[in-house]
Amino acid sequence: MKKNWLDEQIQKFSSLGGYVKPELHTDVLKLDSNENYVMPKQFQNDIITHAKKNSDIRGYPLGDVERLIESISKFSQVPPDMIGVGNGSDQILDLLLSNFASKQTKVLTSKPTFGFFEERCKLYSIPLISIPFSDDMKLDIDEFSKNSESADILYLDSPNNPTGFQFPKNKLQKLIKSFEGLVIIDEAYGEFGDYSLSNMVKTQKNLIVARTLSKSFGLAGLRLGYFIANQKLTDVFMKVLQYPYPLSTITIESGIIALEKSKLMQDTAEEIKRERKRIIDTLKKYDVFDVFDSKANFVLFDAHDSYKRVYSALVEQRIAIRKLGRIGNHEGCLRVTIGTKEMNSKFLLAIRDLLR
Repeated sequence: MKKNWLDEQIQKFSSLGGYVKPELHTDVLKLDSNENYVMPKQFQNDIITHAKKNSDIRGYPLGDVERLIESISKFSQVPPDMIGVGNGSDQILDLLLSNFASKQTKVLTSKPTFGFFEERCKLYSIPLISIPFSDDMKLDIDEFSKNSESADILYLDSPNNPTGFQFPKNKLQKLIKSFEGLVIIDEAYGEFGDYSLSNMVKTQKNLIVARTLSKSFGLAGLRLGYFIANQKLTDVFMKVLQYPYPLSTITIESGIIALEKSKLMQDTAEEIKRERKRIIDTLKKYDVFDVFDSKANFVLFDAHDSYKRVYSALVEQRIAIRKLGRIGNHEGCLRVTIGTKEMNSKFLLAIRDLLR
């Protein structure tokens, strides 16, 4: 009987599939995972060198998480007791879902939304109410608000991945204030958007704002996420729900020194915004594409029935972007990450040559 039970569990999980990562290509211009390659390589070298000098990995990082939280507090301008950390923001989302939601909990989100969050809801058998985007990749907040009446948890990635959409700030604030359940706003791409709602946590006890250093600081490989919430929720999360040592010593030390160089990050984010506009404006010149506005460090566009050909042609030229396919009524969606000016120019030149 026990063997049959185990087989059934494995079969159940196998049928879910899990989060789909981008295709692996070697020796390519990597514009497929929304990583921040605009942050200088020297920045990475400096913080890792600093971390190595200030670390002894033979011991557990006792007390070091608290030092990191102090640095995040200074950066985000919120008290330390309102900050929690995790092994990437996806680990934080996972712990929130596995502990605050159940098969009886209804989660309201958009369609599409962050794929990992959606797959985690499937894993835990959490019912999802998904509001689809319009054909121009915008979300109707009135429709969203109407459906919130039957939901227990509201989750929005703002800006959204993969569309790049971000609600007008005042409308999203109004929605949050009117919602009585738990609200999770995922600001993984917040530094590239128009605003952050982190200060709203000071007055909204049901609000959690998840953030990360992966995109803004170009530290995706370190797996360093954090969230901002009321003191009671943060206290329970860090003392009870979170692992005793969720971050490595190297990650903690690297995060601390990176946050001291936030001005470099902010300048880089502004450069990405300028390059994002260049890519959007250039792609819109081609009649074969539907191009959607973005507030993130990527651009979504529909290449219609030629999207597989465009994707493959770019790979042949050693340029990797993300092949997404159908989103709503758009059947051929592709997503390109905003890289350095040189990387973006290579992508745009390849597109130009392909469409000649």
